Amino acid sequence: MGKRTRSRRKGRGGIYSSPSHRNKGKASHPKIKKGTGEVKSIVHDPGRTAPLAEVDLGDNKKGLMIASVDMAKEQKIEIGDDASLKAGNILPLGRIPEGTLIHNIEMKPGDGGKLVRAAGTNALVVSQGAKTVIQLPSGRFKTLDPKCRAGIGIVAGGGHKEKPMAKAGKKFHVLRSKPKRFPITKGVSMNPVNHPHGGGGHPHVGRPSTVSRHAPPGKKVGRLSSKKGRRAK
Repeated sequence: MGKRTRSRRKGRGGIYSSPSHRNKGKASHPKIKKGTGEVKSIVHDPGRTAPLAEVDLGDNKKGLMIASVDMAKEQKIEIGDDASLKAGNILPLGRIPEGTLIHNIEMKPGDGGKLVRAAGTNALVVSQGAKTVIQLPSGRFKTLDPKCRAGIGIVAGGGHKEKPMAKAGKKFHVLRSKPKRFPITKGVSMNPVNHPHGGGGHPHVGRPSTVSRHAPPGKKVGRLSSKKGRRAK
């Protein structure tokens, strides 16, 4: 009897779950609508590519934010409609001029930030009006409520991919703190008892790799069938 496929094992969790007990915590925009804060330190979070900034908001309130490029210790952070366009400050989208680079963008006002949070990424404010249009790192345009907040600047840590791993063991430990596993073996290189694409005299699928979207979990590997051509009910 062979193993379960990797896609089935991931669904269960276990070794594929992110070790949340090692993470620093939730990083989001402070819930205050207006105010200032001070960056106490820049810290590394094992579960993220981007560094985090520990911010003192006064009145014994502290928070974690996604750090931006050029953010430094003891830097003052401004929050609200009147904040300047300095890296790290937080403003509503409706108050940010067109052409400004932004990150950690809210999809709904007050959700703390959901978009553009990975190291080295940024979005662009394209147009202002009844709604604000932004361009995401993928090139896709998205329309959002002008009351949604965003951080000014580019997410820090963009050069992490340029550092070579040098050996496989180091990559294993890097991915260990994220819900990923290394090394990854191709399905066509496995035995037929371990994967639907396995077996044969040389690595090849040997059958059509497109499967139904309603296929059972053990067969649901490869390319999923497209929804094109279906009639709308």
